[in-house]
Amino acid sequence: MADTKNTFSLSYSNASLPISILVALNLSKAKNVTLVPNQDKVEPELTTPSDVVKGEATILKYLAKTLPNSLYGKGDASVAAAIDSWIDLAVSKLGEQSPVEAPCNTINTHLQLRTLLADYVPTIADLYVWSSLKKNVHFAQFIESNGKQLPHLVRWFNYLAARPAFQEFSQKKDEGKSASSRSGAQGSFDNIELPGAKTGHVVTRFPPEPSGYLHIGHVKAALLNNYYATHYNGKLIVRFDDTNPSKEKVEFVDSILSDLKTLGVQPSLISYTSDFFPKILEYAEQLIKDGKGYIDNTDVETMRKNRFDGIESPARNNSIEENLKLWEEMKAGTEEGVKCVLRAKIDMQAPNKCLRDPTFYRCNETPHHRTGTKYKVYPIYDFACPIVDSIEGVTHALRSSEYHDRNPLYNWVLDVLKLRKPYIQDFSRLNFTYTLLSKRKLQFFVDKGYVSGWNDARFPTIQGILRRGLTVEALREFIISQGASKNLNLMEMEKLWNINKKIIDPIVPRYTAIAQDANSIFVLSDGPTSAVGKSVPRHKKNSSLGNKVVTYLNKIYLEKEDVKAMKVGEEVTLMDWGNAIVKNITTDESGKTIVEGHLHLEGNFKNTEKKLTWLPITDDLVPVSLVEFDYLITKPKLDEDDKFEDFINPASKFITNAWGDANLRNINKGDRIQLERRGYFICDEPYLLPTKPIVLISIPDGHTTKTTSVIESKVHHKKAEPAVKKQPKKDI
Repeated sequence: MADTKNTFSLSYSNASLPISILVALNLSKAKNVTLVPNQDKVEPELTTPSDVVKGEATILKYLAKTLPNSLYGKGDASVAAAIDSWIDLAVSKLGEQSPVEAPCNTINTHLQLRTLLADYVPTIADLYVWSSLKKNVHFAQFIESNGKQLPHLVRWFNYLAARPAFQEFSQKKDEGKSASSRSGAQGSFDNIELPGAKTGHVVTRFPPEPSGYLHIGHVKAALLNNYYATHYNGKLIVRFDDTNPSKEKVEFVDSILSDLKTLGVQPSLISYTSDFFPKILEYAEQLIKDGKGYIDNTDVETMRKNRFDGIESPARNNSIEENLKLWEEMKAGTEEGVKCVLRAKIDMQAPNKCLRDPTFYRCNETPHHRTGTKYKVYPIYDFACPIVDSIEGVTHALRSSEYHDRNPLYNWVLDVLKLRKPYIQDFSRLNFTYTLLSKRKLQFFVDKGYVSGWNDARFPTIQGILRRGLTVEALREFIISQGASKNLNLMEMEKLWNINKKIIDPIVPRYTAIAQDANSIFVLSDGPTSAVGKSVPRHKKNSSLGNKVVTYLNKIYLEKEDVKAMKVGEEVTLMDWGNAIVKNITTDESGKTIVEGHLHLEGNFKNTEKKLTWLPITDDLVPVSLVEFDYLITKPKLDEDDKFEDFINPASKFITNAWGDANLRNINKGDRIQLERRGYFICDEPYLLPTKPIVLISIPDGHTTKTTSVIESKVHHKKAEPAVKKQPKKDI
C-alpha cells in the first residue's frame, strides 16, 4: 500500500515516453506522483523522499511494490518471478531498434493457453512488454506482415490497447479493438464504477451455495466480484452459503473451489455462513424481542396463498412471550417446533410481495456437512446474507438482477438490526437458449441418469463445458465482453463457441478419422504396395506444432458419402497426398463399394471439386468413438408455466465408431484437435489398448443455428443413445 505522506516526482522526456509507468499510474489511480515532462532527460527518473530511481523498468518495479494495486502479483513469489523474467526479456531483446521476430514468437507461444503473461490480471510484465513493443520501430510492420501467424500475441496486444488506461497511447487504428471484438461485443467491466468505492477499502463477495457444481451462470458473478476487488486493490470473500443441509455436500464445496481456481479467481478469504450461525441466531431472537418477527405454524400452501393475497396469519398477533416459547421449540426440533417458521413482520399489503412477511428461519433435521446435528433450525438466505455481509465488512454487494425485488428486504434486515449497510450493485444474469441453469433441475438430470454426472459434457457446469472443449480463455473473454451491464438478454451458446473456435483453430493439430461402417475402398493401381511413411506438418499454418507421419498405400478407406457422390472419370484430391482419377466403381453382394483408379499427382488440386479424407488399410489404425451432443431440452426458452420434464430431448448423445490415423495414439486426455472435414474434438479418453477406442468429444464451432438432433438423426452411421437408461450412465 502506498504511504500517502510520501510524494514522488517522475521526470521524463516525451521523445522516450515511459508508457508502462504512465499506464501503471493510471491503473493505480495514484495521486502522490507528480509528472514533470523534461525534454533533457535521456531516461526517466523517479525522485523519492530518500533516493532517485532511474530507468523505466527499474522505476516500474519500484512503483508496482508501492502503489495501491496488484501489479506485482499480490505477493505470490512464482508470479513475481515470472514478471521479472518477462521484463528481463523485454529489456534484453525488445529495445526500440531490436529485431522482433524471435521475442514475438516466444510471446505468441506462451499466450496460446493464457490471456495474460504472468497472472490472471494485468501485471507490470504486460505493461512493460506491451510498452516495449509499442515503441519498437519494427513491430508495427512485422505484425502487418506476420500477424496471422501470431494470433495470440495480436489478441493480447489489442486486448490491452483497448483498456482505458492504455488507450491514450494506442494509435487511432487500434482504438476499440480488443480480444472481445472477436465476438462482436464491446462490453467491459470497466464501464461501471462502484459507488463510494475507495482504493484499498473495497470488499466484494461471491456467495455460492454448495448444492451443486458451478455453472456458466455463476461465472459472471465470480469474475465481476473478482475484477472489482482487484481493480480497487481490495478483497474478495468467497463465502459458502451453507444454510440448507438437505442439498449441500462437501463434494460441491471442493468442486466450487477447484472451478474458481481454474477461472483464476483468487479469494482473499474463504468463509461459510455456518461460521456465523450463533450470531445469526442472536439476531433472530432480537427480531422476536423487538416485535419485528413472529413464529407461524401455518402450512406451506396456505402461507404461500395468503402471502399472494395479502392475508395476515393469525399468528402475526402472537405475544412476544408466545413467539419466544415457540422459537425454543423450533431450536429443539420438537414435534411442535418442526411445524413452525420464523417470519418477519413487515407489511402484508406491500406491492413488493418479497416484503409480505417473508420466512427467515425454518427447521431441518438433516445433518449439516460442517456442524452435524448441532442445529435444528437454519436461516433463509434473505436473512443470513445481509447479516454476514455486514459482519464480514463487505462494502459492495454485487447481485444479479434476479434479486432486484429483494434488495428492499436486504436493507430492511440491516435497518431493523441496526447493522452497517453495503452498497448494492445489480448486474444482469447470463441466460442461454436451450440451457437449464437451475441447480434443482440439473440435479434431476443427474439423479434420473439422463447424464453421467455434474461434469457431463452436455451440462452448463464449468466442468461440463470445459470437458466439451471450451477453453478458460474463451469463457473469460466471453464474460468480459458482456460487461457489467444490467440489461437482461437471452444469449446463444453459439457466440461462446465461436470465440472458442477462433482461439483453438490456429493452435490445434490436424488428424484424420473415417467412419468404420464406411466400408468403401479406393484401390490405386499405381499406389505403393507396401506402406510408405512421410512426415508432414500437423498444422499447415503453424509449424510450431511439429510433424506427423502419413502412411501411403495402394488400398485406402474413403467415407461412404464421398464415394456415393463420385463419378467415373472424375479427378479428386486425396488430402496430404495429391490428385487421383476414378476409373471404375463397383458394389459387391455384401454392399462393399470398390473404387478403382490411379494417381495423378501432377494434377492441380485447385481444379478438383472434391477434397477427400482417407486412411490406409493397415493394422496401425486405432479405433475411435466420436461423441457428439445435442441440447438436453428442445425449447429455446421455457415459460413460467412450462414443466421442463415435458421438453427433455429424447436423444442428446450420438456416437460414431471410426478408424483414426495412427498418430492419434499420442494425444492425451484434454488435448484439443481437429479431424479433417469433421471439426474440432477434445480427447476424453486417450489410447490405452488396441481393443479400447479413443473417445473424442465434438467441440461446437459456433456455426450451428439449431439443435443438432434433427441433423444427426438423418445420418445413419451415427448411433443415438436414448435419453434415459435404467441405470445412470458411466462417464463416456
